[in-house]
Amino acid sequence: MNNIISEAKSYFENSSKENGLTTGRIRSVSASLYRALEDKSIDNVLTACEQLLDERQWALSVIAYDWAYRVRKQYNDKTFSVFESWLKNYVTGWGDCDDFCTHAFGELLSQNNELFNHVLKWTAHPDFFVRRASAVILIYPIKQDKYKNINPFLISDALKNDNHHLVLKGYGWMLKILSQVEPDSVYEYLLENKSTMPRVSFRYALEKFDKELKSRLMEG
Repeated sequence: MNNIISEAKSYFENSSKENGLTTGRIRSVSASLYRALEDKSIDNVLTACEQLLDERQWALSVIAYDWAYRVRKQYNDKTFSVFESWLKNYVTGWGDCDDFCTHAFGELLSQNNELFNHVLKWTAHPDFFVRRASAVILIYPIKQDKYKNINPFLISDALKNDNHHLVLKGYGWMLKILSQVEPDSVYEYLLENKSTMPRVSFRYALEKFDKELKSRLMEG
């Protein structure tokens, strides 16, 4: 395992976003390294992920979140606490937040909607990326139609007038995705809340509506 992690570090030793390193390239390397893992049990893989995250390097965190998603068929009762600790201890911005929450963490929530009760608590967290995560994590279950026991509007209500623009954009994005599967519900929600919602959230949320509905919502 240590050899695999050393190999991952050596791949990106002199690479960065600034000199052209892309997420696609990292994912390609990640897939190759994952195939080389002899022990793909969830405990072994998540331990390796945490070692990668401990390096606090963007490329290695992309690999960690990718590997965490690859063991999704092995998620269990302990996985949420592991993932939540990663969110609070390793995620530092919107990029990491979205990568983690729209794949591995979102998949976990889609498997167990009861975890939503824990997610709701994130809306009051002092770190903006944890608050953003409370909305962004819903995107995967909504897209997969695996959110039967989740009420996304509880999140948008809690975050409605958040003081960070990336949180406002985050729940606006979530509502936009929801509008593609529940257009009537989102339309009514926006109509009811347009006078109190920040414009950035409101505009994100109505993006997928047709011109006529957008015009109606924008009136007044």
